[in-house]
Amino acid sequence: MSNYQSAIEAVRAIKAKAGDSWGAINPESVARMRAQNQFKTGLDIAQYTADIMRADMEAFDADNTKYTQSLGCWHGFVGQQKLISIKKHFGSTKRRYLYLSGWMVAALRSEFGPLPDQSMHEKTAVASLVEELYTFLRQADARELGLLFGELDKAVAADDQAKVKELQDAIDNYETHVVPIIADIDAGFGNAEATYLMAKQMIEAGACALQIENQVADEKQCGHQDGKVTVPHADFHAKIRALRHAFLELGIDNGIIVARTDSEGAGLTKEIAVVKEPGDEGDIYNSYLDVEEIDVSEMNEGDVVINRGGKLVRPKRLPSGLYQFREGTGHERCVFDCIGALNAGADLLWIETAVPTVHEIKGMMDDVRKVHPNAKLVYNNSPSFNWTLNFRQQAYDAWVEEGKDVSAYDRNDLMNAKYDDSELSAEADERTRTFQADTSREANVFHHLITLPTYHTTALSVDNLAKEYFGEAGMLGYVKNVQRQEIRQGIACVKHQNMSGSDIGDAHKEYFAGENALKAGGAKNTSNQFS
Repeated sequence: MSNYQSAIEAVRAIKAKAGDSWGAINPESVARMRAQNQFKTGLDIAQYTADIMRADMEAFDADNTKYTQSLGCWHGFVGQQKLISIKKHFGSTKRRYLYLSGWMVAALRSEFGPLPDQSMHEKTAVASLVEELYTFLRQADARELGLLFGELDKAVAADDQAKVKELQDAIDNYETHVVPIIADIDAGFGNAEATYLMAKQMIEAGACALQIENQVADEKQCGHQDGKVTVPHADFHAKIRALRHAFLELGIDNGIIVARTDSEGAGLTKEIAVVKEPGDEGDIYNSYLDVEEIDVSEMNEGDVVINRGGKLVRPKRLPSGLYQFREGTGHERCVFDCIGALNAGADLLWIETAVPTVHEIKGMMDDVRKVHPNAKLVYNNSPSFNWTLNFRQQAYDAWVEEGKDVSAYDRNDLMNAKYDDSELSAEADERTRTFQADTSREANVFHHLITLPTYHTTALSVDNLAKEYFGEAGMLGYVKNVQRQEIRQGIACVKHQNMSGSDIGDAHKEYFAGENALKAGGAKNTSNQFS
């Protein structure tokens, strides 16, 4: 007996105990509704997805070609359509996740309107988006299973037993759209207690993986902007432990913590670290400060000085009160941050870099892996990089080093469209195509994400539609470039009533009211034009 049939029998037994008042309850309808609602709570989702992610991490340790990927999504519908597309094109969601970008929450989800990525949005907005994403993914399951149930009814009516078995197998082995979400908790939105409370909300909403960065919470900047201020390791590690306590309290014992360091581009700190003994983390953190050796007689009123190896040194302090690090220490500080974060209980690392280059990422990870051989990286394939320019310049520089003739190219003008069909452009594009595989192989990058791709795709598609629809093309601008393409490419949303749950509602009406049900999907439904 198939799992689906077993579920029907189980409900039938419950109905039999209830007596005659349940006579109109159809066990098959209940079994279908249960199948369409696999996850009852956000914690069910968090546990299910944590198990998936841990298994993927183990598989990557054995074979680093099995890296994972995600795209940032700013709305539940966008995340839903992404997973529907993945299942359509690849047959499985395996090793494909969702990324929840704090940047997009700030820019698109705040009640204040568009905000910069500086932790200015409402604290609860991230947890709300996690819940929204999973609501839409669960609805995608209900919709797709509903279509399978409809096909099963047709096969039963036609007495096509082979088709019935095929469909029952598809229902029994159904792969959910629910996948892991790596959720951005910024710098923790306050102190360690605030971080813990926010983490609990996000986990209860379904997040199995939380990404936290080592910036000062109230000075937080986007990772690709200037003015970033980091915190001493004791502060950051307390927040890592706050995340772990939140996971453990809620029973997600294998929850994932992604520790991000912004030190490569952060030249400032708000605090001088506490040193308990020479060579400890605080002492190492302070060793990167830009200082000048002075005598007591040279001290000014209000100066802050520290003892370094028996010598008095004065850290260089800005008018803002912030202290600056020495130029050129970013690489060392990133490595130091990563090793410390793993020692403090983080599971994965995230290093923000200025440009996407395999050798720079590999160089830092090689140093980290001297201490933690299995250290794995989450890497931001950020839209803040000009990928075309960066990789054309990398290809140009490689040609120069090889002694190849580059006289046809101007390195300072490589974004020029005249180079789009050139040999150099082709090599740059190939480097871009293989970048994820190359960095996973060379630098142990477990997860590749693009933080805000759907922000850009939305802007691009709306721009193209506006140009056509409000121009001479008129309605053809929509029909030719949107609806016709949806039909040709099999985009499920062409039947937008079905996508919004109309057919699920019709099924429920029939469950609840039987032949008295007033259904929307009849002969006069214009969606039938897309059958």
